[in-house]
Amino acid sequence: MTTAFVLSGGGSLGAVQVGMLQALSERGVRPDLLIGTSAGAINAAFVAGHGAGQGALDELDGIWRGLRRQQVFPFDPLRHLRALAGRRPSLCPNANLRRLVEPHVGFRRLEDAPTPLHVVVTNLLSGEELLLSEGDALSAVLASAAIPGVLPPVERESLVLIDGGVADNTALSQAVALGADEIYVLPTGFACALERPPTSALGTAMQALTLLIEQRLVMEIAQFEGDAALKVLPPLCPLAVSSIDFSQAAELITRSRDATGRWLDSGGPSLPAPARFLSLHHHSDAAARTRATGGVPSAPPH
Repeated sequence: MTTAFVLSGGGSLGAVQVGMLQALSERGVRPDLLIGTSAGAINAAFVAGHGAGQGALDELDGIWRGLRRQQVFPFDPLRHLRALAGRRPSLCPNANLRRLVEPHVGFRRLEDAPTPLHVVVTNLLSGEELLLSEGDALSAVLASAAIPGVLPPVERESLVLIDGGVADNTALSQAVALGADEIYVLPTGFACALERPPTSALGTAMQALTLLIEQRLVMEIAQFEGDAALKVLPPLCPLAVSSIDFSQAAELITRSRDATGRWLDSGGPSLPAPARFLSLHHHSDAAARTRATGGVPSAPPH
């Protein structure tokens, strides 16, 4: 049996996947191949190079806990003005993200990854989804994480590439095509319990992107559920952490590890209709729900 881990994007909510990976590792579930998109590509690249053992995941845990927004989305008023005037392709440069990712990839080319790694990107000119399985690993990850308008596109092999989530965030079709017959989907989820809408352009863009990701994931699960054994790990719910807020990584990791572990131990992967945890929704009483559930992911209200 070939087991694939498919990791979706979601900005700072990528920390949720660290807890999921820890819970899976504690129960002896390891990937034979990894497919990552955006923030999920960053996590997948780390696991592909360092493995899914507890020691490696503790290191990934520490990286996320130490992250701050300025390291990923640096605020530069002059650049923002130039971007708005059409003189820059994005609000933020990707130099900080490059410095963050490069030391932790662990291999130079995708085909050299100890665990096979595939990275989903989007061709900016055609909108075509591309799966990168060979070539420079760092540029592939940076391209997959190039959120349109927020981080700059990446030129690679005569193509201009952006965030894979624009075309196909979770890439279930790619996992099936690669021969996976058991697929663990690790979604980051979305902030379903914000008290009010984001007020910044960056916050609004990221919230909209995470909603798009969730909506597409529901459709993909319905499409490919019969082609492989899909095991969709429930994202945290309710969740009141914005996808640009990196200061809550410790809480997200701990909640996710504990909640995912309980779900796995209760037979969650064998339950029918895995998409039922992923319906778009909003909680008006987030704090009360969090206290009541203890952070356990639950099916969203209908």
